[in-house]
Amino acid sequence: MDLCESVFKYEERAVYELRSLYRRYGYLPYKMSKFEEYDLYVRNKDFLISDNIITFTDTDGKLMALKPDVTLSIIKNTGDTAGGVHKVCYDENVYRITKGAGGFRELMQVGLECIGDIDSYGIYEVLMLAAESLSRISEEYVLDISHLGILSEIIDASGVSESTKGELLKKIGEKNMHEIDALCNAEGCDPSAIKKLVSLYGAPSEVLPEIKGMLTGDSGDEFNEFESILMLLCKNGYKDNIRIDFSVVNDMNYYNGVVFKGFVRGIASGVLSGGQYDKLMQKMGRSACAIGFAVYMDMLERFNTGADEYDVDAMLLYDDGCDINALSDAVKLFSAGGKSVMVQKVIPDKIKYKQLLKINERGVEILENNE
Repeated sequence: MDLCESVFKYEERAVYELRSLYRRYGYLPYKMSKFEEYDLYVRNKDFLISDNIITFTDTDGKLMALKPDVTLSIIKNTGDTAGGVHKVCYDENVYRITKGAGGFRELMQVGLECIGDIDSYGIYEVLMLAAESLSRISEEYVLDISHLGILSEIIDASGVSESTKGELLKKIGEKNMHEIDALCNAEGCDPSAIKKLVSLYGAPSEVLPEIKGMLTGDSGDEFNEFESILMLLCKNGYKDNIRIDFSVVNDMNYYNGVVFKGFVRGIASGVLSGGQYDKLMQKMGRSACAIGFAVYMDMLERFNTGADEYDVDAMLLYDDGCDINALSDAVKLFSAGGKSVMVQKVIPDKIKYKQLLKINERGVEILENNE
């Protein structure tokens, strides 16, 4: 058992693993303030997962906010580099309301952003690191990938109006075929192509030919790039863990191109989310392109892992009058072997241990063994 495994809890080990992974690919650590001007968030509320924001008035009278999002802060504080790419990674707390929490929570996010002259390799690298991130959490994972450019072409070809697109995207994300029918029929549009695209799900080798047959020549470049990136992922060992799923959608006012969501067995909701957000960059007055993702560490609290079944390996009890030299020697013996040991006179509430031990004049006695 290495130091990382023996000292850190599961979520802490995951943060360490992910941060180390991103550093190996040249993503530099990015630290930011806990708060930004409220105006940054209110102008981009639709981009945020939740529009509930904690605010306060600074000493100079400015309305500030505890950051509910990391990406917006990075965009604001990162300049453009002609022909180059800013590669940053982070592990930061955000402050927002989550489902079932009943109030605001401080949540850890780990992720990366790639900002600048983004090409096919840049998109591939981010998708590859998203898949690798999931693999660090669980061997049983899937990365669902979509492409908003391709989806947009199919929607436009159906004749759906701009005013209906937002609601249609919501129903596509829910795979609600009945409501997709209803929205299209209300506008006199044929929903068959949209429904077919949304119903497609599977490995790239199975789904890509189906998509290609649905497209016109206008989207050839986008499709070819999408295909080449997915085939490279398959070639490099991710074939069994990536799936095409056009129900993965984000707001088209902010996102474009590739969008994706990651899942691990044992957690119903996605633990990773990301995509290209060139339109957000443009909205914020930036000329660069961008792609990134975040891993939601709060979701891992629900992940049932045997690694955290116990708080300590050994609970060592002693009485008043115990020989502290013998007690110290016993603790040294356990810790030198890589085990964690908690020394107490009485067992604290809610502490889980593998072994319950007691030191007395005869030495260390095992009272309970759960190994």
